[in-house]
Amino acid sequence: MIEIVLNSRCIRKLRRELEAAGPNEIGGVLAAEQVADGRFLVLDLSVQRNGTTSRFNRDPVQHTEFIQRFHKRMGNRPEQFNYLGEWHSHPLYPATPSLGDFRQMQRLVEDKDQASTFLALLVVKLDSRGKLRGSTHAFRPGKMPVRSTLKSTDIDGIAEEWLSVFFSKTSIIN
Repeated sequence: MIEIVLNSRCIRKLRRELEAAGPNEIGGVLAAEQVADGRFLVLDLSVQRNGTTSRFNRDPVQHTEFIQRFHKRMGNRPEQFNYLGEWHSHPLYPATPSLGDFRQMQRLVEDKDQASTFLALLVVKLDSRGKLRGSTHAFRPGKMPVRSTLKSTDIDGIAEEWLSVFFSKTSIIN
C-alpha cells in the first residue's frame, strides 16, 4: 500500500492557490521524501495557474526546472528525495481522477524516458466549506492504478474524497 502525506507547508500552499484559482483548474508536480517503504512525505509542489474550468495541461519545462531545484536543495539524493508524481485540481468536480487523468498518468509512467518505477497522482479541491479534499492513486507500467492513502501532517489538513472510480484495464492501459 502506498501512503502519501502532505506536510503543513504544502497544505497551506494548496489552500492559498486553490482559493486564488477559483473555478479554474491548476496543478503541478509533487516533490517528496521516501520516509519508509511505500510511504512518501510531500515536501514541496510546483504550481501552474493557466487552467480552465475543465482542463489543466502542465508545462513540462517549468516542472522539470522545479524538480532540478528540489534535487539541488536536497543534496542530490534522488534515492531519498525525488519527483513523486503530478497533482491538479478539480474545483467544480469530485476530487478524483477522470478517465483522461488515468490515461495521462499511465502514459507518463509508461514513457521510456521516465526513470520512475511508479508515479502518484493527487487530485484536490476546496469543498463548499473551504475544507481541502483530495485523492491519490499510484501508477506502474503495465499495471492498473491503485488507490493510495492520503494523509496530512496537520490534524484535519485534508479529507480523502471517496467517490468510487471504475475503469477496465484496457480503457486505461491501452
